[in-house]
Amino acid sequence: MKLRALPQGTANFRLGFAAFFQRLTARGLTGKTSMRLHVRVANLRVLAVVPGDGQASSFIFARRQIASLADFGINVHTFFLRSRTSFVAIAKEWVRLRRDIRQFRPHLVHAHYGTVTAFLCAVATSRPLVVTFRGNDLGDDPDITLLRSRLGQVLSQISCLKAKRIICVSRRLHDLLWWHRSRAVVIPTGVDLNLFRPQSRDEARTLLGWEQGERVVVFDEGRAPRRKGLKFLLSAIRLAEKTAGPIRLVILDGNIPPELVPRYLNASDCLALASIFEGSPNIVKEALACNLPVVATDVGDVSERLEGVFPSRIVKRDVVEFANGLSGVLLDERRSNGRGRIQICSLPRVAEAIRSVYESSLSTHQLRNLASYDGIV
Repeated sequence: MKLRALPQGTANFRLGFAAFFQRLTARGLTGKTSMRLHVRVANLRVLAVVPGDGQASSFIFARRQIASLADFGINVHTFFLRSRTSFVAIAKEWVRLRRDIRQFRPHLVHAHYGTVTAFLCAVATSRPLVVTFRGNDLGDDPDITLLRSRLGQVLSQISCLKAKRIICVSRRLHDLLWWHRSRAVVIPTGVDLNLFRPQSRDEARTLLGWEQGERVVVFDEGRAPRRKGLKFLLSAIRLAEKTAGPIRLVILDGNIPPELVPRYLNASDCLALASIFEGSPNIVKEALACNLPVVATDVGDVSERLEGVFPSRIVKRDVVEFANGLSGVLLDERRSNGRGRIQICSLPRVAEAIRSVYESSLSTHQLRNLASYDGIV
């Protein structure tokens, strides 16, 4: 891997801005180190800040992860940031966020996305801040304007200066951080293995009204057709049909009820992921949990998740190679061994890792107040 030196002007700007912002938000960022109490805390209150309205499939993966933390004795209150584009609306959301912080009095705030979400948390409170970066909050998003995408990335990087700890859902995202990489850990978003589990393909197709004999490829568009590569995939499918015969493409566009997604995965023959950029795409982990074969471009942590999974393919973002991957998996006509490889990403295991991040974000004084030793406080 080649390291590219930054231009001197860019490097000086980043270092100077980092020093300025860190002085501006110095509370809780003294840079001093001290011995930590290695204990598990009880009665921890966390304010989770999630973009969107919290309805239907909006950030459903984050909402499921937040719910799983309750099993570890963490009291999480979720604040849904309803608008991130209008300056007037953002100002109102800032006031509402400040009010929720005063009323709930969290021990720490967890921003579940970068850009405006993380930045608003950084400037709204002096309480310890944890930020999770999930993908296009640190990378270019072709489904929005380049200016908006780059501005969002800058806000993400600035929020790192205030964060006590940073969670990146893949190593590639971690490597995109400008500052404080030592505060960052890699934790993929968890998958609900009780909801996403193997079921009879024929039964799932009957419930959906699909033909039993057709070859079906499922694709998660997620209202981001350019970044997800819909046009590219359509070209690859047309080419794959010359070898595998007719292929039906089923698009998950965000309007399907989240609880029905496992049925669509179990009814399909293959998941196609043709994205330009990803963090840790949950649809891949959900497919693996259902033993659904995957053909994917090498983005985010996909190569790590698919290691040792058969049949599945990691391919270059080339139409011919992707088509060959699709036809090969479809003609194989087997389910994968994915479920056995995805246990590490179960909701409980990921929740335990997040709890450790929370504990490491607290001051020694907070830990002493919250610490429990064998149930005796």
